Amino acid sequence: MARTPTKTVPEGAAAAPAEKARPAAHRERGGRRARRGWRGWRGWRGWRDAGARLTMVGPALVLYVGLLVVPVGYAVYYSFTDYNGFPQQVPEFIGWENYERVFTSADITDSMVVTGTIALVGAVLVNAAALGLALLLQRTGRFTTFGRVVMFYPHVLSALVVGFLWQAMLGPQGVVNTMLEKTGRSSMPFLSDPTWALWTLIFVISWSLFGVQLVLYLAGLQTVPADLVEAARIDGAGRRQTFRAVTWPALAPTFSVALITSGISLLKTYDVVVSLTGGGPAGSTQTLAYSILAVSFPGRKIGLASAEAVVLIIAAAILAFTVLALRRRAEEGAESIG
Repeated sequence: MARTPTKTVPEGAAAAPAEKARPAAHRERGGRRARRGWRGWRGWRGWRDAGARLTMVGPALVLYVGLLVVPVGYAVYYSFTDYNGFPQQVPEFIGWENYERVFTSADITDSMVVTGTIALVGAVLVNAAALGLALLLQRTGRFTTFGRVVMFYPHVLSALVVGFLWQAMLGPQGVVNTMLEKTGRSSMPFLSDPTWALWTLIFVISWSLFGVQLVLYLAGLQTVPADLVEAARIDGAGRRQTFRAVTWPALAPTFSVALITSGISLLKTYDVVVSLTGGGPAGSTQTLAYSILAVSFPGRKIGLASAEAVVLIIAAAILAFTVLALRRRAEEGAESIG
């Protein structure tokens, strides 16, 4: 009897009908498992990216909180107490008494007026000098490069050193008065007269600060579109018209930054006051920062000094937000006109 030959079925061919026979619900469960696996992998990658960002930002955040947020918080807390700095004393809450003393004490209010005068006049002098020199030194050359280095040099010096240098030149026995006396002229009361001393202090502080603002304006001038300047010159615009219509609008962001940074630096002036005038004569050059560090703290008036510091911080914040608000309003006005 003849044997019927059996047909060998390939393995893949046998698996195909089984795959087709798999129920639809089973295939759906497999798809859900795949999606859950993908989501889990994406979630793990997200946590890994967040950890990497935190690793990079964490040290800076710790320094910021530890060196700025925590001290400011302690200053606000102590400003409502009568703390005198001794660890044995428990700070006693006295409410707004320290702030009342800040605004009623003649010495402190005088120092606030001096600080405001220095900040206002100094900011104008610093930015005017820096912008004018930046316009002169914006072109690259041997002389301009040397001029930039020389103009920035005062900022490299310590503020204490700057004060001592100018005190040696403008003091009663300084170089300038000695030369005037040798030529038969009377000496100038640069540091001995209250009015002269205040204006001398403003000049010295402005001289020491304008180097940074010069660098800012030089960087800002590099962003002015050269094609717009060239187009304005082709249209017959002079230098003043070109500056007012092209250069100044492009420098508006730089001017805001320079004004805020210079204003805050002038508000917290202390080192130059110590080395140049010592707050004198008769307290005419005593700033609020000098009152905090040289008067209130040595007198163990930690609560009062903290209140003065909080007032100074608020003044700096008001200055910054005012400048930014004015700039935003000017930009909105320009857009509405355009």
